[in-house]
Amino acid sequence: MKSIIASLVCGLLFGFGLIVSGMSNPARVLNFLDLSANWDATLAFVMGGAILVAAPGMYWVRKRNKPLFADKFDIPTSNTIDAKLIFGAIAFGIGWGISGFCPGPAVVAIASLQTDVLLFVSAMIVGMLAQHWLKPKAA
Repeated sequence: MKSIIASLVCGLLFGFGLIVSGMSNPARVLNFLDLSANWDATLAFVMGGAILVAAPGMYWVRKRNKPLFADKFDIPTSNTIDAKLIFGAIAFGIGWGISGFCPGPAVVAIASLQTDVLLFVSAMIVGMLAQHWLKPKAA
């Protein structure tokens, strides 16, 4: 139960941060990606702020033997750069550049009940399910 509450609090804090920073607004993201006269550097400051907060947190996490509310940490260990990673990064970037949404802000924007947001999240879920179904099964 502690794990669920901690996840809920972290998710609410993350969503609040996205709303306050304006990152749940796709126009702000698209203006960051548009290097013409409309360029908006706000996203760079949000990312920089996130790194300043996350870096000490990751340092602290790596010094602990186990998490507060779980048996072990789920920190990725792979450093492999393969075709799947590159294709996924390209697909993510194209989707982000076209829509102005990435998964976190899209989930936050569901509350707006706007048709484009609901369509994006529906397509995102279909993509997640397709990836799960198409993933090779372990032998």
